[in-house]
Amino acid sequence: MVEKRAFATLLEECAMSTEVAELTVDELKYIIQEAMEQKLSEMLGNPDEGLELRPQIEQRLSSSLDYVTAGGKTLSLEEITARVQAE
Repeated sequence: MVEKRAFATLLEECAMSTEVAELTVDELKYIIQEAMEQKLSEMLGNPDEGLELRPQIEQRLSSSLDYVTAGGKTLSLEEITARVQAE
């Protein structure tokens, strides 16, 4: 398996190499995966970037965090689904 080096470092090393054939299969897969991830991130970005939460939502999130921090129990998705289906 390819050592998890920084993508830029691996890309620089590969740029010095003139042959793709010199790469291992794992190195080539890693480069392709990282390039795809980087491109998708550039294309899709974060649709919520720059948006602000409404004060009511901030308060609900803060209350929820306080509840959990104080030892409050949360419900799993399975528990919520079971409750909704039971209604």
